[in-house]
Amino acid sequence: MLTIASRVDVMNRLGRAMADPTRSRLLLELLSGPGYPARLSENLGLTRTNVSNHLACLRGCGIVVATPEGRLTRYEIADPHLTRAITILVDTVLAFDDGEPCANEKCDVPLCCTPADETNLEVAR
Repeated sequence: MLTIASRVDVMNRLGRAMADPTRSRLLLELLSGPGYPARLSENLGLTRTNVSNHLACLRGCGIVVATPEGRLTRYEIADPHLTRAITILVDTVLAFDDGEPCANEKCDVPLCCTPADETNLEVAR
């Protein structure tokens, strides 16, 4: 069972992982499945050293795991629940992007799909 202290630790680890744009980009790449440092560096236009350093940080935070495969190392998000949580978080943030259409056609979240200008007009009336 998670205590309050361990929940705070989890939040701090996630915050640290996602606070850096490169680590966020790596996590987004890994949402679609496992990756290898060389391929990740190619896909993201980063050096292998940079990718390896950020993957080490993500590993230290407990967010990704590394599995040796001969001379290669495969990285993936540590837990399917975490993959789902990050996906939900990203989808939620995108749904609230002002001026962008809602990602969910059946969205029933109040004010989610209404641009700020229209919301302000409705409040003023």
